[in-house]
Amino acid sequence: MIKSEICDMLGIEYPVFQGGMAWIADGKLAAAVSNGGGLGIIAAGNAPGEYVREQVRIAKSLTSKPVGVNIMLLSPFADDVARIVIEEKVEVVTTGAGNPSKYMKDWKDAGIKVIPVVASVAMAKLMTRLGASALIAEGGESGGHVGELTTIVLVPQVCDATTLPVIAAGGIADGRGVAAAFMLGAQGVQMGTRFLSAYECTIHPNYKEKIIKATDLCTMVTGKRLGHPVRSLRTQFARNYFKAEYGGASDEELEALGTGALRLAVQEGDNENGCFLSGQIAAMVKKEQPAAEIIKEVMEEAEPILLRASQWVK
Repeated sequence: MIKSEICDMLGIEYPVFQGGMAWIADGKLAAAVSNGGGLGIIAAGNAPGEYVREQVRIAKSLTSKPVGVNIMLLSPFADDVARIVIEEKVEVVTTGAGNPSKYMKDWKDAGIKVIPVVASVAMAKLMTRLGASALIAEGGESGGHVGELTTIVLVPQVCDATTLPVIAAGGIADGRGVAAAFMLGAQGVQMGTRFLSAYECTIHPNYKEKIIKATDLCTMVTGKRLGHPVRSLRTQFARNYFKAEYGGASDEELEALGTGALRLAVQEGDNENGCFLSGQIAAMVKKEQPAAEIIKEVMEEAEPILLRASQWVK
C-alpha cells in the first residue's frame, strides 16, 4: 500500500484529497471520501457561514474520520467561515483564490492543519514561512480557478522550494497520474473532477452525464480579463461568456453574467445558463462509482507503476 508522511500527519489511510468544489463538495461527499480512506473536503465557496456549519455537522454525523473545509478567500463570507471552522473543530483547512495569512495564527492556535493551495513558487515560500502544515500545488489543468503553470512544471518546483509535504493537484484521475505525482516529489494527490462521478456526489444528473461523456478537448478557460480565470466544460454558457469577455462587455456585465451560473449547473443542470466546472481529465472519467471505490482503484493502479519504475534503474 502507498503511504506517505501526509497519511501520518492527518490520520488518513490513503494520501488522497478530494478537491473543494463549490456547491458540489458537501458534507455527504466529504464523509464518503473520508470513510473511503482519503480526506474528504467540504467546499465553502461563496456560501454563507451557516451553510458551511451545517455541512460540517452532516459530515461528522456520517464519519468519525478527519474531514476538511476548503475556504475560497474571495468569498464575502470568508471571515465567517474562518471562525466557524474553529468553532466546529474542523481538523484540516485548505484555502484557495487568495492569501490566508490573516487567519493562519488563529487556525494554528486551534490545532487546525492548514494546507493552502498554491499556484506559484512565491506563494509556496510564503505559506511555508507562515507555518502551513503542507501545500497543495495545483496546476492549470484543474477545474475552477486556475493558475498559469501546469502540474508537471509546478509540483517539482514547489517541492524544491519547501520542506513541507506537497500534494499534487490538477490533471490527476487514475493510478498513472498518482504515480507521476509521486515521481515529481509529491506525497499525495488531490482529485476534484474524478469525484464528480461518485455516487455520493449530488450534482444534477445532467452534470454527471456531461462529465462521463466528455472528450479530450472538452474544457476551456474564461475570466482571464477579470484576473480570475476559471476552467469549465465547453458549454453554450462558456462560449457566450468568452464572447462577452472579449467583445466589449464591461467588468460589471461579466460579473453579472457569471453570478449564480455554477449553482444553475449543479442544482438544475441548466445547459444554457450553467457553468459546469471541470478539469481537463473529464474524458478519463468513464462511469459512476462509489467514492471509496474511486480511491481504492486509483491507488491500486499506482502501486505497480511505481514498483516497475524502481526496476528501470540498473
